[in-house]
Amino acid sequence: MSEPLIHPTAIVSARAQLHPSVRVGPYSVIGEHVSVGENTVIGPHAVLAGPMKIGRDNQIFQFTSLGEVSQDKTARQDEPTSVVIGDGNVIREFVTIQRGTMKEYDTKHGETRLGDRNLIMNYCHIAHDCVVGSDTIFSNNASLAGHVEIQDWVILGGYTLVYQFCRIGAHAFTAFSAGVSGDIPPFVMVQGNPASPRSINKEGLRRRGFAAAEIDAIEDAYKLIYRSGKVMSEVKAELPVLAQNSASVALMNRFIAAGGKRPLQR
Repeated sequence: MSEPLIHPTAIVSARAQLHPSVRVGPYSVIGEHVSVGENTVIGPHAVLAGPMKIGRDNQIFQFTSLGEVSQDKTARQDEPTSVVIGDGNVIREFVTIQRGTMKEYDTKHGETRLGDRNLIMNYCHIAHDCVVGSDTIFSNNASLAGHVEIQDWVILGGYTLVYQFCRIGAHAFTAFSAGVSGDIPPFVMVQGNPASPRSINKEGLRRRGFAAAEIDAIEDAYKLIYRSGKVMSEVKAELPVLAQNSASVALMNRFIAAGGKRPLQR
């Protein structure tokens, strides 16, 4: 079996596990207990620390720091925490993704997770115990505090800041420099600091092939949540009725019904 194509100036631990098709650029450092999957390319001056598992077909650009111990004051190097990165991600310059903590070990096994096919642009930060889905876009300088959940197809505008324990539902969108301190349901677009809801992500849904009738149903649910003037107990009572005829509204209903540690961003 062939060996990975590693530049002679790179430092790779003998205890790291790299697929033979992996390429490692000049001056990169890969620590022990790092696993890297097929066809992943690691650029120059990247630092990968373990424990961390990286899937296949990822592009990791120069000056990234992945898998380092969390900035949480309770975190310790010798704890059984890790980063898990899926397949087909593009991780651009100066991105930081840090290990989980013991605070959610029972539910997340101390993992910070990034799914598949995400585009994480320059200077973005994904903190400890965050869970990011697939097909998301983090624009430059978007940052997540600890314990944040980002579902599939979310777009974070540049310089978006997300407070700890917030949830952002599938297909949601944050505008430039949004300050998110509460949960954002699926399909909702927010703007400002502090962020407030503006509309649904209608153009994004059209581009992803959502039918006009389904978009109308999402908009009706949005109006119930944000424009009807009803209190949340009333919204929670009426939303399941709208969800009966729309899979997308049902997704919104499940998100709100599940609740979280942060209030809804209203």
